[in-house]
Amino acid sequence: MSKLLSAALAGLLFGLGLLLSGMSNPAKVLGFLDVTGQWDPSLMLVMGGAIAIGFFAFRRAERQSHSLLGEPMQLPDKSKLTPRLAVGSVLFGIGWGVAGICPGPGLVLVGMGQTGGVYFVVAMLLGMWCARPLIKWLS
Repeated sequence: MSKLLSAALAGLLFGLGLLLSGMSNPAKVLGFLDVTGQWDPSLMLVMGGAIAIGFFAFRRAERQSHSLLGEPMQLPDKSKLTPRLAVGSVLFGIGWGVAGICPGPGLVLVGMGQTGGVYFVVAMLLGMWCARPLIKWLS
């Protein structure tokens, strides 16, 4: 039960952060990505804050063998660049640049009842389903 509560609270905090930072607003995200037009640099503060918090959190997590809930610590392997990771990163970037939405904010928009978020999440799930043969081929 504590794992479920912890996950729910983390998701709620993450969603609230996306709302407060403007990351759930596709127009703001596209404004940030439009460096040759009407560039909106305000999301750099969000990115800087996330990098700073993540840096210290990962340094601490690397020294731990178990999480606060007693589960074994599972950190990503940062030494392998696989074709699957490279292709996924490129597709993620293209999707983010076209729609101004990524998975987290897409779910926030669905929760807010925004039809654009629903379209995005449906397209994302369809893309994940269609990507399975490509992932098998790359592996």
